[in-house]
Amino acid sequence: MGTGVIAGLFAADLGLLPQARIVAVQSRSLEKAQGFAARFGGAKAYDDEAAFLADPAIEAVYIATPNHLHAAQALKAIAAGKPVLIEKPIALASADVEKIAQAASERGVFAMEALWSRFLPAVRRAREQFAAGRIGKVRRIRADLSYLHAEESGSRFFDPALGGGAAFDLGVYPLSLVLHLLGEPQAVSGRWLAAGTGVDRRSFFRLDYPAAVAELSCGFDRDGANRLLVEGERGGLIFEAPFLKVQRLSWYADASRAVAAYERGIGGMARLLDRLPRSGRISENFAFPGSGLQFQAKAAMAAIRAGNGSCPELPLGESAAVLRIIEAIRAQPATAP
Repeated sequence: MGTGVIAGLFAADLGLLPQARIVAVQSRSLEKAQGFAARFGGAKAYDDEAAFLADPAIEAVYIATPNHLHAAQALKAIAAGKPVLIEKPIALASADVEKIAQAASERGVFAMEALWSRFLPAVRRAREQFAAGRIGKVRRIRADLSYLHAEESGSRFFDPALGGGAAFDLGVYPLSLVLHLLGEPQAVSGRWLAAGTGVDRRSFFRLDYPAAVAELSCGFDRDGANRLLVEGERGGLIFEAPFLKVQRLSWYADASRAVAAYERGIGGMARLLDRLPRSGRISENFAFPGSGLQFQAKAAMAAIRAGNGSCPELPLGESAAVLRIIEAIRAQPATAP
């Protein structure tokens, strides 16, 4: 469902999975649906949601429409008995995720948020190594994810009616990764800066754990370094830029070295130096073809074929927890720049 940029990337990456095939595409515009179908193997084109969801050839649905449509369309797919993979953010309110979870459970079908970063080979490797104690207990995670977007009329990034805002578009990535590594926090605090339309153009999050803290931010007001730092008792790790589609991990024998490397950034000479061999650092590369969306699709396919209602790497409860954190920060008045 949907024919935008992310839908095109997902469809292209499905071509990397031999057991996946696109049989139908739906858009509000039949012309757009037909054009999309022609690009990806001549699938059947629909402009009607009900007819699309009634197609018996469809074994699962991927939703890649504007943010504000995700929850309602997911519920329709579930009601039609179709397993569903819902592009991030899965919804604009945690209560809607709970509705999706309840509906999926009652109907006995699979449902998952398409937060594709969790399924990347580098992220899986990092999580395995943390569990094995490679850097000791995690003490702090820091990350900023920022891409400059001009606040222009009609921009989906700033339109509240379309679910705009930095937290929904970008903040879900670091928040979801932290919950993946540390679980739900004991306490949440933060602040946000408003755009002219009332959505957040930048948000800051602090997640407190019994023995660790995560300090995260996201924004449309500049292009950031877009790396993620994990400090442990016996070492450190940097998810190299852009960490939302990380292909390189930098492991440091000492956490202070990881902190210094993180704070140097990746611009100019620092970028060049970062590529050179360095004592106390080991780089691991996890290059992949395509855009990296195939890994979440593969995980969803495996879960559906196994008859599971969810995927252990990204349960709906954690998707709801991410939105509760955003809700807690956005419930506060915006702060001055």
